[in-house]
Amino acid sequence: MIDIHCHILPGVDDGAKTEEDSLAMAKAAVEQGIHTIIATPHHKNGSYENDRGQIEKHLTFLNDLLQSEQIPLTILGGQELRINGDILTDIENGEILPVNDTKYVLIEFPSSSVPHYAKQMLFDIQVAGLTPIIVHPERNKELLAQPEKLYHFVRNGALTQVTAASVIGKFGKHAQKLSHQLIEANLTHFIASDAHNTTSRTFHLNEAYQEVKDLYGLDTYYMLLENSHLLIDNMNVNRLEPEMPKKKKFLGLF
Repeated sequence: MIDIHCHILPGVDDGAKTEEDSLAMAKAAVEQGIHTIIATPHHKNGSYENDRGQIEKHLTFLNDLLQSEQIPLTILGGQELRINGDILTDIENGEILPVNDTKYVLIEFPSSSVPHYAKQMLFDIQVAGLTPIIVHPERNKELLAQPEKLYHFVRNGALTQVTAASVIGKFGKHAQKLSHQLIEANLTHFIASDAHNTTSRTFHLNEAYQEVKDLYGLDTYYMLLENSHLLIDNMNVNRLEPEMPKKKKFLGLF
C-alpha cells in the first residue's frame, strides 16, 4: 500500500518529534503493509513553516536512516498546504513541493470552516497547472453540516482524501458517517492515514481498506488502492461521476 498523507519527518511539525519516533512510525507502517509513504509536513499553518528545500533535506536524511536500519519503506516528498491567499505566490516562488513532484497538491481547510474564497482558490490552483486534493473533509465542521459544498468542489475539478481512522470510527461517528457518504457518492478518491505517531494518531490504513472492501466491494477497494499508485506516477486518477451526498441513516445517525 501507499500512504499519501503522513507526518513522519522528525521534528518539523506536530508529527514525529524525534528520529526514534520516525523509526517507530516506519515500523508500524510496514506492519500495515505500507511500502511507500508521502511525507506531508505542514507548509504554513501558523505554527509551522516547511518549504521545498527544507523538506527535501529531511527526506534524504530519513531515507538514509531507514536504509541503515533495514526498514523496507520508501519516503517521498510533499506538503500539506493550509489554504491561504499566498498559495499562488508560493507556487510561483518554488516553495511548494507537490506530491512526489507531480501535478497534485494536498489542500487543508481550517477544522471548523471553509473559507469564502475556497472555490476561487481551488480554481486558481488548477489554472496554475496543479490539481488540489482536499484532505480530511470529513473532519471539517462546516462540511459535516453542509457536505453538498464538497460536491461542488469535486464537480469543479478538485479531488478529496478521507482519513483511514475516520472510515473505521476513530474520529467519532459523525466523521465516520460522512466518510462513508463520500465514498458512496464518488466524492472521495483516496484513503490515507494522516498519521502523526504510533499511539493516538497512527495508520489504520489496512483496517480502513478492509472496511471498504467489505461494505463497497472489490471494485471500489481496488480503485482507491490504484489511485494512490496513479498519483505518485503523475497520472490521471480514477474519478467516477460525483453525486450529491445522500442523507440516510448510518450507525444510528441521520
